[in-house]
Amino acid sequence: MSGKSRRDFLKSTALIGAGVTGLSATAKASPKNILSEDRMGVLVDTTVCVGCRNCEWACKGAHDLLAGNLESYEDRKILETKRRPDHTALTVVNEYSPGKNSNLPIDVKVQCMHCDNPACVSACIVGAFSKHENGSVTWDTDMCIGCRYCMAACPFQVPAFEYDKALNPKIMKCDFCFDRTKEGKLPACVSICPVEALTYGSRTELVKIARDRIKKNPDRYVDHIFGEYEVGGTSWMYLANKDFAELDFPNLGKNPAPGVSESIQHGIFAYFVPPVSLYALLGGIMWISKRRKELDEEVK
Repeated sequence: MSGKSRRDFLKSTALIGAGVTGLSATAKASPKNILSEDRMGVLVDTTVCVGCRNCEWACKGAHDLLAGNLESYEDRKILETKRRPDHTALTVVNEYSPGKNSNLPIDVKVQCMHCDNPACVSACIVGAFSKHENGSVTWDTDMCIGCRYCMAACPFQVPAFEYDKALNPKIMKCDFCFDRTKEGKLPACVSICPVEALTYGSRTELVKIARDRIKKNPDRYVDHIFGEYEVGGTSWMYLANKDFAELDFPNLGKNPAPGVSESIQHGIFAYFVPPVSLYALLGGIMWISKRRKELDEEVK
């Protein structure tokens, strides 16, 4: 990173990300589960974030969600309550008490972690979820049957469901700004961050940056990059000056979550019908139920 400005780094990495995305954007309808060495990621430095919530506003705008005025996000009262991403906000910021060697609160952005081995991809019985070459985990609304297995499987409890929609409700979660990055743009949240708390780049490079920051500033950070190894690694990674458990990060092992769920499934179905057949049957039943409900709503 020496000799390079952050802007230069972001510009070049965005173009690399666009190139990687472009390689995998041609078959959106075909589910994928690719773990590329060149996958992209975001490093979140919570010691830099000031909790302005501009990222929340930009995310909503990028995904056609009701965003309101940017000025309204200056109201910090909302930070008094811990929130989770839902169908109205694909990312949220929560605030915590100060960590070591600081008297400033810690603000933590929460969104899909885009796991290297996504449990949602493994759990989806119709292949609606994909792990792309650029690191993003997306879903195909047209394929989704609304079973919500992805919600149960996610170790970070991120996917949300539009329960308030009677007709064609969708699974909602951060898609790593897939449409923006394949055009060479930065994710909306990264682009708007005024304090450079979010760094977009190749995951390999981001790990090096994170390790370097910890090495040079041992009094500022705990010696832990959350997401480097958790559940096999994630595209989004965090630095902090406080134990991550105190910031409501789940205590997860290094084994990918799909491995655990698949082992359970294999154990359950070992002496019954093959899982693929059962999944196909369940998927068919749920698709018919969903379609019947849509037709009923159309008649009304």
